[in-house]
Amino acid sequence: MELRPGPLEGVVVMNRILDDFYCGKKVMITGHTGFKGSWLALWLKHLGADVSGYALHSPTNPSIFDLCHTSKGMTSIYGDIRDFRHLHSTIQEVQPEIIFHMAAQSLVRRSYIEPVETYSTNIMGTVHLLETVRQSSSVKAVIIVSSDKCYENREWVWGYRENDIPGGDDPYSSSKGCCELITAAYQRSYFNPSAYNNHGLALASVRAGNVIGGGDWAEDRLIPDCIRKLSQKQPIIIRSPGAVRPWQHVLEPLSGYLLIGRELYLKGESFSGAWNFGPDYDDAQPVSWIVSSLITLWGNETAWKIDENSHPHEANILKLDCSKAKTVLNWKPNWNLEQALEKTASWYKSYFNQADMLKVTLEQICSFENTFYEKAGLIE
Repeated sequence: MELRPGPLEGVVVMNRILDDFYCGKKVMITGHTGFKGSWLALWLKHLGADVSGYALHSPTNPSIFDLCHTSKGMTSIYGDIRDFRHLHSTIQEVQPEIIFHMAAQSLVRRSYIEPVETYSTNIMGTVHLLETVRQSSSVKAVIIVSSDKCYENREWVWGYRENDIPGGDDPYSSSKGCCELITAAYQRSYFNPSAYNNHGLALASVRAGNVIGGGDWAEDRLIPDCIRKLSQKQPIIIRSPGAVRPWQHVLEPLSGYLLIGRELYLKGESFSGAWNFGPDYDDAQPVSWIVSSLITLWGNETAWKIDENSHPHEANILKLDCSKAKTVLNWKPNWNLEQALEKTASWYKSYFNQADMLKVTLEQICSFENTFYEKAGLIE
């Protein structure tokens, strides 16, 4: 199936600013074999970018990376972000213009079991990437993909803003807080916006909510855990039914990352810094609501029950304030939570029905694009 040369059957595709910008640009993604990285790689190829990726092999089986043949039509390099020499030589060879840094150990509960791996990957991996970029002449824009969990969680009902204090109680969250401090330090020391004309590189960190969408097969993550039980008609076991999270479809933050990449490249210092890309407050719902809604969408009589075992601490309530992105970028959430869950359930149903998952995924990308650009007024 062709990724670029024309609209998919039944989908109207308009001329949009991201198409014009990314077409032909040399873009690298670290962590391109993961869930979010695969969606981003597929979207960038659809936009006509010259895409390369640096990552470990697919972390799950099955994986969206393999199901969608993501490596086709891009340069896929396998390596560990903790291997500085390999990463450095790869970027020197590829000569990317824009880098999306997504390689990470991204699971809270796994971080309790493997804290050294979590810290070495998330912290030193970020240092390696920024230090490599500092020695590169080709890179013009870097987007460090962080997390909503990078903030010092006060368990309050207000959304966290970009200038709130980074922190974290668990190894994963604190590692992401450290990534924010590292990014800010590199920006002030080497990529200061006030000296942009001297160094020519713009740097931003981006924080997303709890992303959902087809193709996530990770352990200890709510949606894939539910899908495994729903497909087997077994009861769903949940740990914290009252925990509130900023749920959003994976394409929502990716659209923000793509916009930031464009603005960093074109306008440099004006868009450097931190950015939140989360859902509207109404879409911050408890775990129990998500599970019940997904059961209804799946269409069987699966029930859920609470896991009575003891578990490590996780935040009870978490929201993001996205006023900055909405005001400065004119970025807006596109699919509400009901739509995001419907698209997610539809993707997994297609998988179990043995559909062409590349076609299904690209159709969802095109569907998202058409309404996103209209809402944001980003059609030129």
